[in-house]
Amino acid sequence: MKPPSTDWQERIAPDEEAHLKHVAEVIGNLQRHRSARYGPGRALHRKQLLATTGTLEVLDGLPEQARHGLFATPGAHRVLARFSNGGPEVQSNRTPDIRGFAIQVFGVDGPSALGGTTDHQDFLMINQDRLPTRDSREFVDFLEAATPGVIAGLLHFFKAHGLIGGFARVRALFASLGKKFNGFAAERFSTVAPLCCGPYAVRVRLKPVGNPPPSARSKDIVADLRERLAIGPVQWDMELQFFVDEATTPIEDTSKSWPDSETPIVTVARLSLNAAGDATAKQAEAARFDPWAGLATHRPLGEIMRARKAAYYASQQGRP
Repeated sequence: MKPPSTDWQERIAPDEEAHLKHVAEVIGNLQRHRSARYGPGRALHRKQLLATTGTLEVLDGLPEQARHGLFATPGAHRVLARFSNGGPEVQSNRTPDIRGFAIQVFGVDGPSALGGTTDHQDFLMINQDRLPTRDSREFVDFLEAATPGVIAGLLHFFKAHGLIGGFARVRALFASLGKKFNGFAAERFSTVAPLCCGPYAVRVRLKPVGNPPPSARSKDIVADLRERLAIGPVQWDMELQFFVDEATTPIEDTSKSWPDSETPIVTVARLSLNAAGDATAKQAEAARFDPWAGLATHRPLGEIMRARKAAYYASQQGRP
């Protein structure tokens, strides 16, 4: 396998500081609006579906480019996992939505991406390999317009981009939301936006273990996962997908997939999750999963990640 490139860079817009303040305001307003309707909770990924505990086993014998931060030393780490629907609404699990898979990995020690030191590493992933928008600006504009309701958000696309442009954006959004979902144990998940692995840029992914993974036992995505966990641990392989060049693996444009056929991919760990009870559900609901909560060695990269830093901080301030 060819060594992955380190020739990547971030592009910071002159007005980004003002934009990040706007992101925080929009997320705060959305969260207050939905909390008034549903009770206290997150701005996005509000509905927790299930929470579990388990282990992340970092593999031995990894190639040099992968041996950084969490992956520098083989061994087992305790994990808390939260499964969620991606939107701000509390709605049926049958309603099309992006599905979230967040893990908090404990037993790390080092400088934090947020400053100071940290004892855990968070990875926040979704069942997509790209987003419907290039950057945070269009997404945040949609959230601002959609705070009163989804219809208002959709109309915003047509007002802002005209009939043809608005239709294209609505189609991209519904393609993302409507992607067929076969259950958490049978789907791949990705950070979509990149982060560091030492001097390299990577996307982190989870791939279900099983060839092929067993088909869903229940039409309900929560019941399906509960049934699997009741039988025994459910497992995923954690992969690093490495940056190649800006054309193939753009840092800033999250609307583009990083193609498997053109990117070095290294399996670095095995995630095993177990059935858990009400105490774990309460722990996960109270936990502050954050893409920036982790080692400086795994600092998030790109405009989307910088916007998420502002968004997650604003959402955390709005929670009990």
